[in-house]
Amino acid sequence: MHEVLFAPADLRALGTVAPPSRIEVLLSGDAWSRVDGAAVINVNSTAAGGGVAEMLQVLLPYARGAGVDPRWLVIEGDERFFAITKRLHNHLYGVDGDGGPVGEDEHRHYEAVLRDNAAQLASAVRPGDVVVLHDPQPAGLAAAMHRRGARVIWRCHVGTDTANERTNEAWEFLRRYLEPPVAEAYVFSRRGFAPSWVSDAMTHAIPPSIDPFSPKNQELSGEQVQAILGAVGVIGGHHHSAGEYLRSDGTTRRIEHGADVVRTGPPPGADVPIVVQISRWDRLKDMVGVLRGFAEFVIGDGGTQLLLAGPVVTAVADDPEGAQVFHECWDAWRRLPHHARRRIALVCLPMGDPEENAIIVNALQRHAAVVTQKSLAEGFGLTVSEAMFKRRAVIGSAVGGIADQIVDGESGVLLRDPTDLDAFIAALGRTLGDPEQRRVMGERARERVIERFLPDVQLGRWERLLADVLSGH
Repeated sequence: MHEVLFAPADLRALGTVAPPSRIEVLLSGDAWSRVDGAAVINVNSTAAGGGVAEMLQVLLPYARGAGVDPRWLVIEGDERFFAITKRLHNHLYGVDGDGGPVGEDEHRHYEAVLRDNAAQLASAVRPGDVVVLHDPQPAGLAAAMHRRGARVIWRCHVGTDTANERTNEAWEFLRRYLEPPVAEAYVFSRRGFAPSWVSDAMTHAIPPSIDPFSPKNQELSGEQVQAILGAVGVIGGHHHSAGEYLRSDGTTRRIEHGADVVRTGPPPGADVPIVVQISRWDRLKDMVGVLRGFAEFVIGDGGTQLLLAGPVVTAVADDPEGAQVFHECWDAWRRLPHHARRRIALVCLPMGDPEENAIIVNALQRHAAVVTQKSLAEGFGLTVSEAMFKRRAVIGSAVGGIADQIVDGESGVLLRDPTDLDAFIAALGRTLGDPEQRRVMGERARERVIERFLPDVQLGRWERLLADVLSGH
């Protein structure tokens, strides 16, 4: 187990984007009075490369800036442990995943790995502290933390509104570790994700948020965007040495690492319209479906290209399926006819430097004519809010938290059936063919993110929950 260190962030800076009155409420003397004195210890399974890590990277510095004492610890596990928890992850979405079992043998291995982590975590936890366990990986630590005298909250970032045999299996696996009184509250991105054995009174819906000043969302000029993407090899026309950008603190930094790009022919010029999807290499993100739908779309399209981007597959420690899914995308890509293959690129983004990765993602989203998130299931989908904040038109599936972010036809486009490639192709055609619609959607999208998905909104909800838990309500 290791700790992720972070500096406090200035909440008042959010007042330049969000209404200042919202910030003043969080900074008032009464807002955090009942939380004072308790450490809030967050535990998850990776420090980079996934939505949970990104949420913590945003929320915890602002919490510290508000005067709370949050910490972030990351558990360790072996290959089999992460295969089991990835299986649970997929089951919570209602799908098979690798098809493996989640029986007593899996319970024994899961518990053995967490036993070592529990001993290390106990040394950091005092009676009266709050321990927030994120997703299935650390869920088995709840009982040990409860015995330690901590107040345990389980935060689940994945799920589906529709139960089936697979979701039931996952919930039964997790129930023995999380059932009250071991956990005192349960947090989901949507209330509909909660299992039947969690009471409504203990269920809390808190969507995640984006940081408007982070490298992933900071303002970039068009020239900087082109320089960054040229430096990593995604678009043509720029030499590597031109990949400089201005950081939010006013200093200048250069892109040092290129992306691994699978394409036929040279990269597109900066004036070529680009459709972008950025996510983990995960079957539930349906990257293969995006690729196949776009391949049909380009038959009648004048020149648009598609970039499917995800992390270098060796860089996300808790996702053993990444390499397999990337290979499936590559295999589907190489089977396309040449006219389609030359218009589609698979991009593995460098992950060694988190800031560099974030600024590349930022540039990709800002350069896109349209951003897609054609997920088959989704806990929330931070890439949607990120693109919306940048005034991009987003075509997303009406699943999970994506449906909470996009108002169909106003701040984006929702696909009612993410498996319907004809509907996806039609949405691409309508959106790409109407620049004015894209502009209006983009403006409304940014307004919606500012209203609902900035850190002060999420932090206010956590403040109320923490106060209630610590006061015994």
